[in-house]
Amino acid sequence: MIKNEIYTQWKQASNLPESIKLDLTEMDNQENIIEDAFNGFLSFGTAGMRGIMGAGTNRINIFTIRQATEGLAKYMDTLNNADKKRGVAISFDSRYHSKEFAYEAAKVLGHHNIHSYVFDGIRPTPELSFAVRHLNAFAGIMITASHNPKQYNGYKIYGEDGGQMPPEASDMITEFVRQTSDLFSIQTMPERDLRKNNLIKIIGEDVDEAYLTEAKSVNINHELIKKTGKNLKFVYTPLHGTGKVLARRALQNAGFMNYDIVAEQTISDPEFPTVKFPNPEFPEAFDLSIKLGNKTAADILIATDPDADRLGAAVRQPDGNYELMSGNQIAVVLMDYILKAKQAHNELPSNGVIVKSIVSTELASKIAESYNIKTINVLTGFKFIAEQIKEFEENHSHTFLFGFEESFGYLIKPFVRDKDAIQSTMLLAEVAAYYKENGKTVYDGLQDIYKKYGFYEEKTVSKVFEGPNGKNKMASIMNNLRNSNLDSFGNHKVISTEDFQESIKINQDGKQESISLPKSNVLKYWLEDGTWLAVRPSGTEPKIKFYVGTNGKTKDIALEKLNTFENSVHELVNKLI
Repeated sequence: MIKNEIYTQWKQASNLPESIKLDLTEMDNQENIIEDAFNGFLSFGTAGMRGIMGAGTNRINIFTIRQATEGLAKYMDTLNNADKKRGVAISFDSRYHSKEFAYEAAKVLGHHNIHSYVFDGIRPTPELSFAVRHLNAFAGIMITASHNPKQYNGYKIYGEDGGQMPPEASDMITEFVRQTSDLFSIQTMPERDLRKNNLIKIIGEDVDEAYLTEAKSVNINHELIKKTGKNLKFVYTPLHGTGKVLARRALQNAGFMNYDIVAEQTISDPEFPTVKFPNPEFPEAFDLSIKLGNKTAADILIATDPDADRLGAAVRQPDGNYELMSGNQIAVVLMDYILKAKQAHNELPSNGVIVKSIVSTELASKIAESYNIKTINVLTGFKFIAEQIKEFEENHSHTFLFGFEESFGYLIKPFVRDKDAIQSTMLLAEVAAYYKENGKTVYDGLQDIYKKYGFYEEKTVSKVFEGPNGKNKMASIMNNLRNSNLDSFGNHKVISTEDFQESIKINQDGKQESISLPKSNVLKYWLEDGTWLAVRPSGTEPKIKFYVGTNGKTKDIALEKLNTFENSVHELVNKLI
């Protein structure tokens, strides 16, 4: 079988890293592991690639990192000389092999006579996005697997605007990656030659300072922070990741002094020893923060994931316990404060705009409307928010105020073109200070928003399909759903269906409207009671995500509806498999 032939080729290859040799030895006679590791190549999509580290064509290792970089390098070889000379900024997180992978990327680029700017240590993903713009680089590479478990790593490519590569360039890079099938033939330049030929520059504090200077513009009410920030008690944890590099300095610059750090989780340990998953979406990630918060009577707990692009938070409730906020709730609290504070300071632009993904809460649109602010919906993926920002800059049509995705990603100021948990930490601390000054907690503030606009509840149900046949199962489910013409869900009629792959919206009366967003394998259903259901396969993980959003006059009504619709999701999937 082909996979066994490739496995044998790898075992016979010379100059393999010791870790790869060990992986190959451990695979002996384990047919299922060989099948998974060598059955095809690791998927390389518009956001790059992510996977388990180890030996194999379907794993993250120096050879697949070289393959991805060779694709980028061959694309840059097609550019004019001036653009090619601008080079590539490279950053990495605290995971196993991340620094090694970053230098492997630089070595491949160097062989193509492409300059690299490599950080001297771990740095957040948003700082990489900023660095591309700050250094006028043509592209950026971030070595990270975000919030995945310790076994994972990944590779993300950014374009010259600091956002992820636009579709045309991304498609060309992907094609070059696929053409580079002989992973052992990819040539690299030794680091000493990179240095000798001035094809690598180490960056660090210079970019940190530039980022932190821009970050000073994130907070809105500096008098409030000066007055209340010193009394605000909160806990911050970087979950063993890159957030520690910038978050504390950014908070200090803003004027927040009275907060505590989870010391154990400030250690950059790739084992992530204090958490099963370094994911601020999960309650377990807050166990140590809650312990410290109870000790210090903290008003709010803030956590950033290992590459510091996502932020999670837990707020103190009236009974003193902490409640984890959803990504939508954090976004709503941040957005409501931005609009309120800017209006109070006469800084709310008449052409202001909020940009959110199509699977994020509709409460945001309702709040924005009350301030006469427009909401623009885009496909899932922060690159689409970045594209909107770039368009606003070019045509001066709108002023960007806030962008978010329900998956715990937010952007306040567009000097970064990706979700930024450093910025979000700074603003969320200000929001907490605002409510504290008014004798409230962030929890109280969220309840005030619900009472004013209605109670909105959302949930994401993920169905995992691992193994060699996982992709086929996912494709089959999407095809079956697309062909089923779903007319009801959870005992409610579907009044319209949006098929983003076909770019059409079909209403209950059969009339069709065109959808102007890029094509994407996403279906969204709107129900008669205002509930919506969206379905999309994940671009980085072997799962299909079912998003449900509903609302009601009370929290109990909204939750009851949400539970009903969640059960309907499970029933629907069972029918489609």
